Amino acid sequence: MCAGFMATTLPSPPKIGMVSLGCPKNLVDSERILTQLRGDGYQMSPDYAGADIVLVNTCGFLDSAKEESLEAIGEAIAENGRVIVTGCMGKEADAIRARFPQVLAITGAHEYEQVVGAVHEAAPMPPSAFLNLIPDAGLKLTPRHYSYLKISEGCNHRCSFCIIPSLRGDLVSRRPDAILREAEKLVEAGTKELLVISQDTSAYGVDLRHASWPVKTGGPMARGEAREVRAHMTDLSRELGKIAPWVRLHYVYPYPHVDHVIPLMAEGLVLPYLDIPFQHAAPSVLRRMKRPGNDAKVLQRIHNWRTIAPDITIRSTFVVGFPGETEEDFQYLLDWLDEAQLDRVGAFRFEPVEGAAANLLPDHVPEELKEERYARIMEKTAAISAAKLQAKIGRTLDVIIDAVDEEGATGRSKADAPEIDGEVFLRDAGHLTVGDIVPVTIEDADDHDLYGVPSPNSSPAKAGAQDTKRYRP
Repeated sequence: MCAGFMATTLPSPPKIGMVSLGCPKNLVDSERILTQLRGDGYQMSPDYAGADIVLVNTCGFLDSAKEESLEAIGEAIAENGRVIVTGCMGKEADAIRARFPQVLAITGAHEYEQVVGAVHEAAPMPPSAFLNLIPDAGLKLTPRHYSYLKISEGCNHRCSFCIIPSLRGDLVSRRPDAILREAEKLVEAGTKELLVISQDTSAYGVDLRHASWPVKTGGPMARGEAREVRAHMTDLSRELGKIAPWVRLHYVYPYPHVDHVIPLMAEGLVLPYLDIPFQHAAPSVLRRMKRPGNDAKVLQRIHNWRTIAPDITIRSTFVVGFPGETEEDFQYLLDWLDEAQLDRVGAFRFEPVEGAAANLLPDHVPEELKEERYARIMEKTAAISAAKLQAKIGRTLDVIIDAVDEEGATGRSKADAPEIDGEVFLRDAGHLTVGDIVPVTIEDADDHDLYGVPSPNSSPAKAGAQDTKRYRP
């Protein structure tokens, strides 16, 4: 006799209708949008009546095409009422809203992420393990408690040693509303630390002319008026600081407006940490690298940053053995490091990369000399790091926990990015959980790492999820 069972009743996913106008390129765009939405669990509707949302992919090549698009929008509103507009006419959002103020959202051509995000906000998927096969935060290769957040692609610089622009093109920034929406989802999924990355974080929004977009954080059911957020590094950093406990900025080019981010660090909105790839200090080498550089001005700015945010950590990377680098150039770099007292430094020996302009420069440095200079710069920076870490003994620092086992725990202070900086090794910490942020009393230090114990009566903020990294005594 068969045992009885209860059938699972699945919630009905929202249905999407699509009106696609214009050329075959628009048709391909419509296919990509529907493919993404179908992958997200949405169903398709062949008519207005059965659709929860109607997408109208417009054409704006000719005046007649624009009029056809406006007629299609009007028809969709009359037949359904819940309409999102995308495509070429998205550039004329004001004209569309003047005629159809009830349109839910308007996005431009090729803005797949924005139109899909607008659908998610207007018609959220019901929570179901059978429908939502991909978590809201996406599939991650990092532990749950920290996440990388990419804000742009490409780069407008043409450094002679780099081929990134030829691989990824010029700077293309994401809209701030899309970035903040992703940040919210990551934090809702357990992220405690957002690591902001790009090819050039300081240039964020230049290609968008630092325009503003309406943003309403708090999820699709958030109440209240949307506020305008500018596509600019400073504004984005401030908004991210309102979402995540820790926000860490990477790949920051030292433009003048970086100075405006330092007060956010002093306020606690952004971690007091800047990853600035200076690459060198000698003016002649920087010129050959095609990188601007005023070493004296940079040193003064670093001094000013430390005045505003005394605990700021500055990490950087440098290239040694660049073509034409003389002993005087290299000594200039070492002397500059003595002045700058950077907290974290990585160095690389110059290697020719196929397609890089630097390959054609004269006076390449012999390999054995590169090795010797590499050893010298690492010795110099290790000594600076050791002295700075020794000064932290006796202090109490906030530490985010990356691993826990019976021997103790491993974590990172606000001065330490995962994988590239130092770590904090904790004794008597078996009660902690990965993702906790706890105060730790520092007891010892070496060249790159700290050692300590959780402070008495500390109350960690938990993020869950375990890591397999082992404690190093």
